[in-house]
Amino acid sequence: METITARDFMVKRLVTLRPEMDVMQAIRLLLRHRISGAPVVDAEGNYLGVFSEKCSMHVLLDAAYDQLPSCQVGPFMDTEAMTISEDAQLLSIAQAFLLSGYRRLPVLDEEGRLVGQVSRRDVIKAAMDALQSVPRRERSLLYLSALIEREEAPMV
Repeated sequence: METITARDFMVKRLVTLRPEMDVMQAIRLLLRHRISGAPVVDAEGNYLGVFSEKCSMHVLLDAAYDQLPSCQVGPFMDTEAMTISEDAQLLSIAQAFLLSGYRRLPVLDEEGRLVGQVSRRDVIKAAMDALQSVPRRERSLLYLSALIEREEAPMV
């Protein structure tokens, strides 16, 4: 069985935000689409950061205490959020989720452009799909162990 990478199961149609976008409009988008966050990109699709529910809390607190110093997404986005490459392997991505509090990871190409996103649920579904393709007698956690041993790519 071939190695499964982010490219194989990432979501490509995303809600994205721009740094100059009105922050209240961004919060409304998160709520309307029932998502916990969205990548922020520039006009060329270059990844700049993530605007999340946590960032929204900063907006609300700043509005209450500091009269909202900015009305744009840019100052509130998380520019240090973890990202992965489209070549990141399934089990490395699973480990990244396990060791962090992230619910989703933006997927970037070699030039730093956003090409997709992977959620915890996407990883679980891809692993289950991989197991379904294996003959029933071999379908077990031992199969996943063998897959882990085959992966030699560095951690995400």
